[in-house]
Amino acid sequence: MRKIQFLFIFLIALHSCTTSTEKEDTATILSIIKNQEKAWSNHDLEGFMQGYWKSDSLKFYGSSGLTYGWNKTLEGYKKRYPTKEHTGTLVFKVNDITQIESNSYYVMGEYHLTRVVGNANGVFMIIFKKMDGEWKIVADMSC
Repeated sequence: MRKIQFLFIFLIALHSCTTSTEKEDTATILSIIKNQEKAWSNHDLEGFMQGYWKSDSLKFYGSSGLTYGWNKTLEGYKKRYPTKEHTGTLVFKVNDITQIESNSYYVMGEYHLTRVVGNANGVFMIIFKKMDGEWKIVADMSC
């Protein structure tokens, strides 16, 4: 009977550690997203891109197809959003954050741009992965 009690207590403790780690991960991911909102709204596209994995293996999938790489993704943003009037003010609405593995999550949500050249709204799904102790977006599908 003592073995069963010990096992039960151990499993509860293990579950609360996992939950605590997931809460910390989620808070960090939300903080990165909040920083991206601020950078975008200040027309700081390089600052916005700090949330992304700086690699040629980064994947961005949008209305013009699949783009590989941090630099090409940034170039695309600069081309499509050349001025503050085009970037406007960004607000993200995160609808779901789900753990895939211990070092990765997917995030689903909406983006809302209020801008002089006309508002824009859409949805996104991004994948965060923890690499070298930092959470980075490794894949982004926005439309």
